Amino acid sequence: MAKGKDMRIPVLLECTICVQNSVNKESAGISRYITEKNRHNTPNRLELQKFCPYCNKQTIHGEIKK
Repeated sequence: MAKGKDMRIPVLLECTICVQNSVNKESAGISRYITEKNRHNTPNRLELQKFCPYCNKQTIHGEIKK
């Protein structure tokens, strides 16, 4: 099987807690991470637990569109 260039794609991960609080203007900012995922192994949206400096704890970061 030949490896194509579009096998791994870059994705943006955004803190779900900060996004909810930004509507209420409680948060100072929104934490974002950039990573890559394999399109064939994970076709669904990616959710990882990462550290958010604005919430000051580990929260779920979900994939967003660029």
